[in-house]
Amino acid sequence: MFEGKQHRMSNRVLERIISECMRLGITTFSWQGGEPTLIGLDFFEKVVELEIKYGLPGTTVANALQTNGVLIDKNWARFLAEYRFLIGLSLDGPKRLHDYYRKDSGGRGTHERVMRAAEVMREHGVEFNILALLNDLNVKEPDAVYDFMRANDFSYLQFVPCIEPGTNRQPAPFSISPDDYGEFLVRIFDRWVEDFPNVSIRDFDDLLAREMGQEPGTCTVNSRCGSYVVIEHNGDVFACDFFVIAKWRLGTILETPLDKIVTSERAEEFARSKSQLGPACEACRFLSKCWGGCQKHRVVLGGKLTDPSYFCRSYKRLYAHAEPIMPKLAARLEAMGRVFCKPGDGVQTK
Repeated sequence: MFEGKQHRMSNRVLERIISECMRLGITTFSWQGGEPTLIGLDFFEKVVELEIKYGLPGTTVANALQTNGVLIDKNWARFLAEYRFLIGLSLDGPKRLHDYYRKDSGGRGTHERVMRAAEVMREHGVEFNILALLNDLNVKEPDAVYDFMRANDFSYLQFVPCIEPGTNRQPAPFSISPDDYGEFLVRIFDRWVEDFPNVSIRDFDDLLAREMGQEPGTCTVNSRCGSYVVIEHNGDVFACDFFVIAKWRLGTILETPLDKIVTSERAEEFARSKSQLGPACEACRFLSKCWGGCQKHRVVLGGKLTDPSYFCRSYKRLYAHAEPIMPKLAARLEAMGRVFCKPGDGVQTK
């Protein structure tokens, strides 16, 4: 999609993004890469400077950063803590599972460095959660993954299923199968119930939110897409980070005001496209729990939006398993007077 190997956002693009967002009252930023820490701490110091410069008086700005953690040191941790960044730390389980795929350019495993990053962030009071990418290995060991997370007191977890195309419209070898993912979800759900409400797992939090009459926080299981846009290093705006392709390029922030881009007919078309469901989804009793799932998972192997998700069987198994349990958990939570946790306060403008 983009020429060249290095894509660094210029100060011009950065300032345009933040000034436009502040003007529109958009105060939540999620910084991703590639690996965003490669751009350097000075970039994020500039981010905060611009948020304070352009923010309206009394505005709270929330920043999230997704990282593999390899470069996180005390300097990074002090900064992230001071400005209350919420960190998503990529960690795929115990060392033998994590290091199989998570290697550096020299072929060395990164597990020890990631764990050191977690330790340094804890020492400095940085809020972070764990993002575990489920591949063909760790998806088959749910108890090993969960035991590792709990042994290290990681209580805010997200499990991201890996499915990428290989050859002949078949999954790439490192992808996970719907049946393995279904097994994983059900087993992790049971472990989560045992620890309830002391562990947060995104998929199950979404189910709980819906059980309590609230909107889930994840776009994957909402009825529409379009809750955010992606702005690339050159200012190009796309409808979704899974669809950074020419078809869903909405414009460029360097030429068109952001409010016109996000309210364009093209953006609305993408948001509506999630509702293009086929008969299998429309007849499913779990439709209101997933609304067809992520669009990527419906087209990733060359399918159409009217096809069921690649992970349809996985979610059906989870929903059927969780159905009799969720009302009891919701009642327990209400009796305890507990509410869902929110990210940190973020950057404060004056």
